[in-house]
Amino acid sequence: MDVILENLPAYWEGFLRTLFLAVVSGIISLVIGTLLAAARVSPVAALRGFSMFYVEIVRNTPLTIAFFFAAIVLPRLGVTFQQFEVAAIIALSAYTSAFIAEAVRSGVNSVPVGQAEAARSIGMSFGQVLSFIVLPQALRTVIPPLINILIALVKNSSVAGAFFVLELFGYGRQLANSNSDQVLWVLTGVAIFYLLITVPLGVLAARVERKVAIAR
Repeated sequence: MDVILENLPAYWEGFLRTLFLAVVSGIISLVIGTLLAAARVSPVAALRGFSMFYVEIVRNTPLTIAFFFAAIVLPRLGVTFQQFEVAAIIALSAYTSAFIAEAVRSGVNSVPVGQAEAARSIGMSFGQVLSFIVLPQALRTVIPPLINILIALVKNSSVAGAFFVLELFGYGRQLANSNSDQVLWVLTGVAIFYLLITVPLGVLAARVERKVAIAR
């Protein structure tokens, strides 16, 4: 227990870095994932094909591969980063956006088709129907699964510790190496700080899910 108290500054620094990675990657993933979902239901065959290809490939590829590509392959192709956090954000965003796209697409499919047809019958374009009719209803129903995806994103950020990024797990690994006789307490400290992010998100997901159920 003493190792946790003695190294609180290191834990706190890792916690803030993990929170930064999760927030930035989460925002980017939500934007990209929503665009991919819109492309998936688009009347344009090329957009549907690209979205389907991207989502299926990324969802069935290990996250480590995404990190390896962003942190090692891209620099060899001439895309360099002054900070490895940028590569971690790219990997996390690209990976998580595929899952968000599927969640949003399921929400879009839950909206009655008649509403979209009625909107098109009064002259609204596909973009207007999606923006003003379908997506507002779809996003409301998929907020709970989206929060669960973001919880997974927080936990997935630990992979960044193996790719030169000193986030919470990275600091935990350093502390474990320097305190080999207290590895269990070091990992307990890491778990506690992860729970400080994931537990509130889980509570929020449960509350939103109850509100959505009541609204229905």
